[in-house]
Amino acid sequence: ATTAVTGDSLLNVCMDAKHHKTEPGPEGELYGQCVLWKDNACCTANTSLEAHQDQSYLYSFNWDHCGAMPEKCKRHFIQDTCLYECSPNLGPWIDQADSSWRKERIRDVPLCQEDCEQWWEDCQDAVTCKVNWHKGWNWTTGTNQCPKGAMCQKFKFVFPTAAALCEQIWSGSYRYTSYHRGSGRCIQMWFDPAQGNPNVAVAQYYA
Repeated sequence: ATTAVTGDSLLNVCMDAKHHKTEPGPEGELYGQCVLWKDNACCTANTSLEAHQDQSYLYSFNWDHCGAMPEKCKRHFIQDTCLYECSPNLGPWIDQADSSWRKERIRDVPLCQEDCEQWWEDCQDAVTCKVNWHKGWNWTTGTNQCPKGAMCQKFKFVFPTAAALCEQIWSGSYRYTSYHRGSGRCIQMWFDPAQGNPNVAVAQYYA
């Protein structure tokens, strides 16, 4: 019976991190791309709004650290933020975090191939100076700037493959998979809420 308890405790949960609610529930007013999670969310309306700001108070993180990030690329980062902040279906991949600003993080979330490939496709001409965006920035101005000596290059040179982008940018939060959307084996960053949230079944499978 113990296993059943642990399995269930991984379902429909919010991680213990900076902006997450303690328990998931409906949010009527989720903003923009985060609206997919309004029926059951770990984020508040305010967090969902901030997820869309270029310089949001969530983490004071600046997407445009090497010049303006193209909109078609930025929407993937907004979606990634919405998934991270709002999804109650990441329980099986929640891990302890040793940082000052959160007690838990996600690790090795199996991302559907299309979501990862499209992210890479739309971002290959965006520019960055770092492979791992979780650490090593210069924060002296209050927002992330490239560390001294780091060169700004196009994503396609920093991340030569879609797998490199998805797995390295947030230090292993995601894992590239060959599973397809709708397979029930991978987490979708994008889905049609009218069809229900496909990630519920995926979390159940892995839990």
